[in-house]
Amino acid sequence: MNLKNSKTFAWIAMGAASWSCEPPQHVETDYFHDVTATHVPHDPEAHILEVALADVDGDGDLDVIAALEADENRLYLNDGSGKLTWKKRVFKAAKHDTEHVRVVDFDRDGHLDVVFVAEDDQTHEYYLGNGDGTFRDVSDRLLGMSEGNGLDVGDVDGDGLPDIVVGNSGTAGQNFLWINDPARPGFFMDCSIESLPQINDATQSIKLADLNGDGHVDMVVGNEVPPNRLLLNDGKGLFTEYAEQLDLPEPLETREVLVFDVDGDGDLDIVFANITSNAGTWDKNPQARVLINDGQARFTDETAQRMPTYKFSTYSARELDFDHDGHIDLLLSAVAVPGFNEERLRAFRNDGKGYFNDVTEEVLPQSVVGRNWNITIGDLDGDGIADAFIGGWASQGRLLLGKTKK
Repeated sequence: MNLKNSKTFAWIAMGAASWSCEPPQHVETDYFHDVTATHVPHDPEAHILEVALADVDGDGDLDVIAALEADENRLYLNDGSGKLTWKKRVFKAAKHDTEHVRVVDFDRDGHLDVVFVAEDDQTHEYYLGNGDGTFRDVSDRLLGMSEGNGLDVGDVDGDGLPDIVVGNSGTAGQNFLWINDPARPGFFMDCSIESLPQINDATQSIKLADLNGDGHVDMVVGNEVPPNRLLLNDGKGLFTEYAEQLDLPEPLETREVLVFDVDGDGDLDIVFANITSNAGTWDKNPQARVLINDGQARFTDETAQRMPTYKFSTYSARELDFDHDGHIDLLLSAVAVPGFNEERLRAFRNDGKGYFNDVTEEVLPQSVVGRNWNITIGDLDGDGIADAFIGGWASQGRLLLGKTKK
């Protein structure tokens, strides 16, 4: 996240100093309880840009693996109740511009591994897990340096092994596709040139999912510089762009791609979460866009009918059923631009047919205010209800424990 040379960075620095001086706020609703004060290590200046939840120490609960900008990446171990302890020096002590993280068993030894990608200093990291919360650095197995801003993992060639796709920006913005080597699981082959369109995009988010129901994972690419892209997979890992099937009525600066069944018809739809500008000025419309799938990976923008209008910028979004009615709802981060001012996280309820209403006041505690950069969902306290870990720019990571609506 390159803000160091922008006015935005100055606004961030000034705002961070006043975080601890704000008056206490309500921390609980019928849906979520903010337990940050008792459950999360005190780290109020952290730049947590993305979090993965996974059981890396084999004790049966979800731990927190956090990608940080300009700081060491974090491992917070879970005691089973959602209380987190920072286990230090697990990853490299060096401070990189880390943007994204995924946790998957790449080498098929039964232990979870970790991959991080970084932007400005182009230092990606790769660790093989030992199953006990410790890792071995094998970053030399990664196949290239880049200004990495997007990351996803999935089996793109149908061989049962997880592959890596990296979204890149900068002057050499060709995205990477690294295929897991079936002869040596955990090592990779660079198939970027032969398997991806040769396009230099400023990619911020990538999502792998089967969009046309043929059993192969396809790719949606969210870009800082328009347009976003739809790439369909032939089943062997060869991706072809189908621009005419992605309805984009206006240019977007997208920061997160979500793929889920918005309207309950059994196929996967797309939500693009957007900002107006990362330079601190008003530019593009930051409204989230809702694109509905016809079942054949032809997407129509139905935002006007399905989403309330708003003006805040969104750096992260996540889907979950927070009211437990069987319909997938939305959480959106909110940052006021111009000004780059903190705002409260937003909650939008799905009526079951894919129409969303803003229910923030009802659903979210007042305490969830900040420059929220990441939202990650998982059951951290083991009660069967989804919780939310929220990372932000120069702000305390927050944990909201989900509740069954009264």
